[in-house]
Amino acid sequence: MVEGKLMINQRALGRCDFGKMGAFVQQDDVLQATYTVRELFEFAANIRTTLAPAELTQTVEDTIQMMGLQACADQLIGGWLRRGISGGERKRTSIGYEMITKPSLLLLDEPTSGLDSSTAIRIMQLLRQQANRGMAVLATIH
Repeated sequence: MVEGKLMINQRALGRCDFGKMGAFVQQDDVLQATYTVRELFEFAANIRTTLAPAELTQTVEDTIQMMGLQACADQLIGGWLRRGISGGERKRTSIGYEMITKPSLLLLDEPTSGLDSSTAIRIMQLLRQQANRGMAVLATIH
């Protein structure tokens, strides 16, 4: 067993504290197939923030814009049984779902796996933009 203390700004971080300052994007997209991209972001903002309705709507629209999902914002995400958005759009939706809370730290597991090279570059450019804005971005890529 490995034990230790995670410190942020000289304060010990507990298990429940991570969600307040960080976000994790899994390698495999786990998204609700029956929601549109916009509905999924609204759901995330409702359960994960305390924003007023006007702020919530603006945050959702800003996230859609930032992730480049305007063209598919009102399309169903889809899944195995129902066709939906593309693989690159799914990946950007997964990242956007986590970014809706404006985390200080974003952890990503294989954010470009299964994507074509141009989509992978677009994802990496997006992550670079967030890092340039002050977000700590840590990704596993091989």
